[in-house]
Amino acid sequence: MTEEQNQTITDTPHYLAKALMANGIRDMYGVVGIPVTDFARIAQGMGMRYIGMRHEADAVNAAAAEGFLNARPAVALTVSAPGFLNGLPALLEATVNGFPVIMIGGSSTRHIVDLNEGEYEGLDQMGYAKPFCKASLRIDRIEDIPLAVARAVHIASCGRPGAVYLDLPDDTVAQMLSKDAAKANLWTPADPQPSMPPSRASVDAAMALLRQAKHPLMVIGKGAAIARAEKEIREFIGKTDIPFQPMSMAKGVVPDDDPHSTASCRSLALGNADVVLLVGARLNWMLSFGQGKPWNSQVRFIQIDIDPEEIDNARKIDVPMVGDIRSAMMMLNGALEERPFTASEEWLGLIRKAGAANKAKFAAKERSEQVPMSHFNALGAIAKVYDRHHEDLILANEGANSLDDCRNIIAMREPRRRLDCGTWGVMGCGTGYAIGAAVATGRKVLYIGGDSAFGFDGMEVETACRYRLPITFVVLNNGGIYRGDFENLGTDGDPSPLTLTYEAHYETMIEAFGGEGYYATTPEETEAMVERAVMSGRPSFVHVQLAKYAGRESGNIGSLNPKPVVGALAASEVTAHDYAQGARM
Repeated sequence: MTEEQNQTITDTPHYLAKALMANGIRDMYGVVGIPVTDFARIAQGMGMRYIGMRHEADAVNAAAAEGFLNARPAVALTVSAPGFLNGLPALLEATVNGFPVIMIGGSSTRHIVDLNEGEYEGLDQMGYAKPFCKASLRIDRIEDIPLAVARAVHIASCGRPGAVYLDLPDDTVAQMLSKDAAKANLWTPADPQPSMPPSRASVDAAMALLRQAKHPLMVIGKGAAIARAEKEIREFIGKTDIPFQPMSMAKGVVPDDDPHSTASCRSLALGNADVVLLVGARLNWMLSFGQGKPWNSQVRFIQIDIDPEEIDNARKIDVPMVGDIRSAMMMLNGALEERPFTASEEWLGLIRKAGAANKAKFAAKERSEQVPMSHFNALGAIAKVYDRHHEDLILANEGANSLDDCRNIIAMREPRRRLDCGTWGVMGCGTGYAIGAAVATGRKVLYIGGDSAFGFDGMEVETACRYRLPITFVVLNNGGIYRGDFENLGTDGDPSPLTLTYEAHYETMIEAFGGEGYYATTPEETEAMVERAVMSGRPSFVHVQLAKYAGRESGNIGSLNPKPVVGALAASEVTAHDYAQGARM
């Protein structure tokens, strides 16, 4: 090709990068290889930031975290077949969680794959991706790149956000187009996240039902955080005195220390509420599907959701409000101006009394100087650091007890500052989320995980070091899955299925890549070392040594873990120590 032709022709990698950037996408996370290596290099050269990850699932999780935090999709890039398959669980997690993300997968030559001729890493990736995302699209012609990217951005962003897969076959990668035609074809969606107000009739019906309630309750889900509706929700709570229960990633939409919060008396609030306003929260497994324990058998529900298919998903919804949360809350606040209502002092008093009693009960555990440490006093020490730096610190959290107890102990005061496994409950997302949060916001990030959860995605500490990201990794090590004192019921001498290396020094991993490592065995050391690591703004790692007996099997979801009888001994009895006896707190 002559120099003159080079100046008038563009190719697929350049055109795809240009289309992504025209849609406001600046960050790409991935693992390169055939056939997308040159695309990553070209995109980087054109001004996109490329973050090379160590595993495709982590790349998708990082991009999804950016989508959640910045309200626009980022891109995850995978190679063909095995790399693509590695990204699918995270693709589905993003869709279930409502995080906008676009995964671009390089794939093998279409006509060979379609006839099953035995192509290198041949796989119908577009077909495989369909059940895992909102839409799965293939780019067969360079001319269609603007359309494919615009559709991907729109679908990922509109309604309930989620994941979109774009398939990029190797024969498409090699295509070219004149620059004049490329420029003429380039376009972006005008309004990929349109507001969708609910009907006025549903607003009136919701207010009528709330005014009848003796014990009204608002449940705030992460949909409210995704919708950026914190101003409107705080206004509604201030006007009505309605108590609220925050779901995990909705913490901070209203500050956790707000006196209307029921987080410290969740069972009492859910069990006594007679009318519940669901704001971006789904009646899924995390809320017992809205029936049975802990719910009042006569409870009635008002549900605000942008997805009409979510209404009546698990039980009857008395008042559906289908629309975006910000518009819905603005309309509810407007209705309050016309006819105010407030929750009763008796109901608020009951909530506050129970909450204060529970806080006092757990405060002693969080302040304990017991060594070896429990999750409670280790996290209590870390919470002091988070409280001092919460204005500029994002939390990524995963594990069993490390997740459940952290959720309850570390308070959120700002929205979208907490990332965890969310609706689907998947481990192995935390380090990817931490990297995405650091890249997307430029803020410092505190990762807290258990030793088991960290093992899924721990190699990403190298990525944090390579890109000099301000992430402090904290691993709570109790030497096992749930806890480290399970015993092998057999006679082969192997560790139990739940046993990990209690004597490990995880902090040395980051030292191998140039980061700072710390090892803490007391609450005082934990607080001091996490403080030092966070303040450094460098990639750092604090290994926090817990007692082997610290933790509960399955965390807070033991009901999902059946207890078959093993011989004459129930599996629930197969532990060397009971935590309550071993901890002696």
